[in-house]
Amino acid sequence: MTFRSNLVRAACMIGGLTALPFGTVLAAQTPSMAVSLESAVYVEKGGSTARTLQPASRLSPGDRVVTILTWHKSGPGNRFTLTNPLPRSVYYQGSAREDEEVSIDGGHTWGQLGSLRVADRLATPEDVTHVRWRISAVAPSGQIAYSAIVR
Repeated sequence: MTFRSNLVRAACMIGGLTALPFGTVLAAQTPSMAVSLESAVYVEKGGSTARTLQPASRLSPGDRVVTILTWHKSGPGNRFTLTNPLPRSVYYQGSAREDEEVSIDGGHTWGQLGSLRVADRLATPEDVTHVRWRISAVAPSGQIAYSAIVR
């Protein structure tokens, strides 16, 4: 399945939220290395003792969603950047990796969440507009997961 068809599938799963599709991920590529991407969106279900991930079919405000990005690279090279604009209908919670950078201004400037400012206050997860990861991997494929909450 192609990345674009995954986007369409993800958009259909999310239903009535207007700012989606989820996972419109961009990969910076070199001329000799191609990176293909897939995204899958899950909703977290369960109580305080047991939680499971289920494929997202419909989301409601307050739902915690987990997006899993799977990348496959071909050609020489082992460094690239994945950039993910977040839909306005969710706010970022965190990544499975601690080295992500976030933007609060539409992807113009980047930094760690605890260091960015909006006017006179520190930026919060609700301010995040984009998240990116710099990938340095010898392996031909990998995954990154991040969570968000539906507004």
